Amino acid sequence: MIRLVLAEDQTLLLGALASLLELEDDIEVVGRATSGDEARGLVESEKPDLLLTDIEMPGSTGLDLADWARGNAPGTAVAILTTFARPGYLRRALEAGVRGYLLKETPAEQLADAIRRIHAGQRVIDPELALTAFDSSDPLTDRERQVLRLAGEGLGNAEIGQRLHLAEGTVRNYLSEAIGKLQADNRTEAYRIARDQGWL
Repeated sequence: MIRLVLAEDQTLLLGALASLLELEDDIEVVGRATSGDEARGLVESEKPDLLLTDIEMPGSTGLDLADWARGNAPGTAVAILTTFARPGYLRRALEAGVRGYLLKETPAEQLADAIRRIHAGQRVIDPELALTAFDSSDPLTDRERQVLRLAGEGLGNAEIGQRLHLAEGTVRNYLSEAIGKLQADNRTEAYRIARDQGWL
């Protein structure tokens, strides 16, 4: 029996996914989470074979969870199930150690089969997305990414500095670097470009 935790912030989709997968004789959904932090708690308490998670959720993202699980729950494989067919997301997911990257339009029987293959130790990546994964490389550093993400949430330089324990001038420098690398006119455009590419 493959023990599975599902993490998806859309409650209706979470319920539908759980119902579909529980129709399989060899898959048991042992936990459902609607946020990244809730998913982390379930992985710690249930110790599932697999965590199937969305990328964008309240609290920890699916990529944060994958990175965390690699060091703290090595017995739990992580697979991403998302609407975002973005090469940048796939690259970061692979770097975080995910075993699968699937799109939400995947038919139910293919999803169940992918779960079995991941449980057997294989890596399963949506084939069309795999072809584009390395077409565009992320030019941002981790710190530039953090600063740009907070700027995109509407925080000013001083607030970003407080959040990241940086001087306001340092924040301005990171933003300037990110804007230049992305050939954007301002921080808003830089955030949009980076987000569209899956780099945030």
